[in-house]
Amino acid sequence: MTDLSTLKLFATKPHPCSYIEGQIATTVFVDPEAPVDVELYSQLSLLGFRRSGGHLYRPHCASCQACISCRIPVEAFTPNRAQRRCWQKNQDIHIQVVSNIHSLEHYNLYARYIENRHHDGDMYPPSEEQYKAFLTSEWDATEYWEFRLDGRLIGVSVCDQVDDGLSAVYTFFDPDLSERALGKFAVLSQIEKAKELGLRYVYLGYWIKQCDKMSYKIQYRPLELLMNHRWMRLN
Repeated sequence: MTDLSTLKLFATKPHPCSYIEGQIATTVFVDPEAPVDVELYSQLSLLGFRRSGGHLYRPHCASCQACISCRIPVEAFTPNRAQRRCWQKNQDIHIQVVSNIHSLEHYNLYARYIENRHHDGDMYPPSEEQYKAFLTSEWDATEYWEFRLDGRLIGVSVCDQVDDGLSAVYTFFDPDLSERALGKFAVLSQIEKAKELGLRYVYLGYWIKQCDKMSYKIQYRPLELLMNHRWMRLN
């Protein structure tokens, strides 16, 4: 096990928060020169770190603790009515793992998703350079899942496998298929895959109560939240 006490962390300068208007945010990230492997990545996931491209980071804001790491304990998870309905509705979708998502087909879907769903976010406007930097494959932990309907690409999930679970890095999908709730279907698919692999959790990143775009995460019950350095279960 890596000695985390020797790991260097760096902090960004305070900057406007992307999620809560009027708040100032600071992010700490692991030394980009540090040798990272799946073992270290797994240890840091337990402490609330996330991956973006080749960087591992965690919010570290002086006056706000709104970003709360969350994960689904897959064996205890019970889908609600809407989740069961979503799962049944999308059984005609074919999911396959591919080695990369470098094609124009993948990027065009990502660009449409960002332009339609996140035009007010810090990933807008989309660019191929930003796309490649954000969704790279790192440390032999990453899988790319394609969601296809009658052969047409309608969604992509980027997932990392850590020691005790799957970490949902990012999902993007066809914004014209809102009735299928593809984001929800992607999470349910990750839960099923984690069960199949004998993994305990699906890590969903940060839940922010004040951010409507994060509200979907609290719908997965039970959910575990990292509070005061301890994982607490919310039934």
